[in-house]
Amino acid sequence: MPENDTLQTLVAVEPTMRSDIVRFGKTIRFGKGEALFGGDDLLEHFYIVRSGKIKNYQLNLDNAKEQTIFIFRAGDMFDIFVLLDGEPHDVIYEGLEPGEVLRLPMAMVREMVDKNPEFRKRLFPYIAKQMRHIEEIANEMALYSTSDRLIKLLLKNLDPTDIFRYNILEGLSHSEIAKLIGTVRHVVERHLKSLKEEGSIDVKNRELKILNANKLLEKIDTL
Repeated sequence: MPENDTLQTLVAVEPTMRSDIVRFGKTIRFGKGEALFGGDDLLEHFYIVRSGKIKNYQLNLDNAKEQTIFIFRAGDMFDIFVLLDGEPHDVIYEGLEPGEVLRLPMAMVREMVDKNPEFRKRLFPYIAKQMRHIEEIANEMALYSTSDRLIKLLLKNLDPTDIFRYNILEGLSHSEIAKLIGTVRHVVERHLKSLKEEGSIDVKNRELKILNANKLLEKIDTL
């Protein structure tokens, strides 16, 4: 979701609410590697990313395994689950690169949902896309091997209709790519090496380039 679409929607609300956004909204800056939104913060505030990247993930403390659920970028909004049900959400947020978020009181955003049709018009399809994204993660983890999940991620990285995965690999380390598909760095590196040797991709530092998307598509077609 482009940043301007989200912010223009906020500006389009009725004058009283617009005044409240200016009055109560606050820009929060964050750094790379910074742990974000502790305590009850997400119960009280709603966030819109203005710049940078924020990772949303879950962590198994017994084995230190991470699963990245979302990488939020400019225009993304969270936490939509808390917005809808008012319950705590057991996820962790971390800055992947420096950026800014617009922080709004959760109560005010709920009022905007109730009273502003234009905001609802943009918010509800976005919520549906988040839910579909989570469903895709669950299906891929249950039904496909790590190599297949990596190939799917590489292809979705090229798909502009997939707002949560399009260009998502830009600047990501192999460790962060691994966390997107529920595995570890050395497994991703082994699969990337194999794909590079067969001429499907090229990898230099953190730049990953698709050389032959048809080869990758052929692999998906055989699944």
